[in-house]
Amino acid sequence: MKLDKENKLTNDELEQVVGGSAYDLADDSRFLNSLNGSTGRYGAWKMHNSKDRLLIIENAWAKVGIGIICPDDPTYYDTKIQYVLIGDGSFKPITQEEARQHAMEVTGHYMKRSDWKW
Repeated sequence: MKLDKENKLTNDELEQVVGGSAYDLADDSRFLNSLNGSTGRYGAWKMHNSKDRLLIIENAWAKVGIGIICPDDPTYYDTKIQYVLIGDGSFKPITQEEARQHAMEVTGHYMKRSDWKW
């Protein structure tokens, strides 16, 4: 999906959503790796130092209909990351946990936190 001005979140919408950080992206890598092997298992330090790894995680989320929006450098430890559900040319802001639940529903692979957080 091509992003353009018509389907970007407004600043007000971004303020309403829980954000994340390099630590959350590291958890995303562990989750997505266990879900379907679409990423490696990266720690926060590796996320902090690699936009290439971020792109891998963004692509893995996109395969299950989730987008990541980050107004700052996403590899900073304290940056805000916004997860959005992509559908019908629009974005719906969601939490990281809602993104995980959606991914499990799309793939049919349901996991407990202990299945991927190791």
